[in-house]
Amino acid sequence: MKSYYIIALSALVTLTASCTDVVKVDVPEGPIRLTIEASLDWEKGTAGNEQTILLSNSTAFYDNQTPSPVTGALVTVTNNDTGTIFNFEDQNDGRYTTTNFVPILENSYTLNITHNGERYTGTETLFPVSDISEVFQSKEDGEDDEALEVNVSFQDPEGIENYYYLRFQSRNDVLPELFDIKDEFIDGNEATFYYEKTEDESNNIREFEPGDIVDIKLLGVSEDYYNYMQLLIEQFDSAGDPFSATPVALVGNCINLDDSSNAPYGYFRVTQMVEDTFTFE
Repeated sequence: MKSYYIIALSALVTLTASCTDVVKVDVPEGPIRLTIEASLDWEKGTAGNEQTILLSNSTAFYDNQTPSPVTGALVTVTNNDTGTIFNFEDQNDGRYTTTNFVPILENSYTLNITHNGERYTGTETLFPVSDISEVFQSKEDGEDDEALEVNVSFQDPEGIENYYYLRFQSRNDVLPELFDIKDEFIDGNEATFYYEKTEDESNNIREFEPGDIVDIKLLGVSEDYYNYMQLLIEQFDSAGDPFSATPVALVGNCINLDDSSNAPYGYFRVTQMVEDTFTFE
C-alpha cells in the first residue's frame, strides 16, 4: 500500500526586528465576546463519560491578562438522535463538567449555552477515527536527512470521505504541531505523516534528539472543523510573513440566537480520538 507524507515547519513563531524603535500598532478593540472551548473528545477504548467545556471572556489585543472565566452560565449538550440531554455543571472557575456523557458514533450533538440573557448554540456530528497502526522514527523524509523525525501511520477506510486532525506535542515545546488532513488522495490506503523540527537557534528551536518525547493525537473530525482548522493553521504558519494574505476572522460553528452581531469565539467539536506517545531512541 502507498504511503503519503506531509511536513510542517515548527509552529513556534518569534518575530524579530532590526531596529531599536518599538512600534505599537493601533488595533481597534472590539466588544468583549464569549469564548467557547468545547472539545468533547472521546478516546477510543474508554467510556468518554467525563467531559469539560471551558467558557471565558475575550480580552483586548494588547492585554497581558489571561481571559477571565465565565461563571453562572447554563450549559447543556443534546444528542439530537436520541433526545438525551447532558447537563454540564458550573465549577465556578470557567469549567463546566459532566460525568455522564454518552458518545455515539454518527450521532449529531447540539451545544446550548445561556449567558447574560443570551442564547448560544452549535451543532456537530461524532465521526469515527482510524487506529494508529505504527509510530516510528526515521531520517528519510524531512528537509534535513540528518534530522530525526517522528512518523505516524494509519489505515484510511476505502470509499468513505474522512477528515482528520493530527496533533504532535513535543514535551520540550510550549506549542503543538497541527495537521489538517483530508483523505482525498489517501482514500483506502495506509497514510504516513511525519513531523520534523528544523534547527533555528535564533528562535530557540532545536532538532529532535534521543530521549525526546512526543505525545500524539489523531482525531476523526467533521468537514466543517477540518475547514476551520485549515484556515487557523494557514494563518498561524504565515504569521510575520509580509507577503502573506491578510488574516480573516475565524468563524466557528457557534452562533448567538438573540444577537447575531455578538457572535462568540471558538468551536464546538465532538470527536473520536486515538492517542500514542513516542520516545526517540
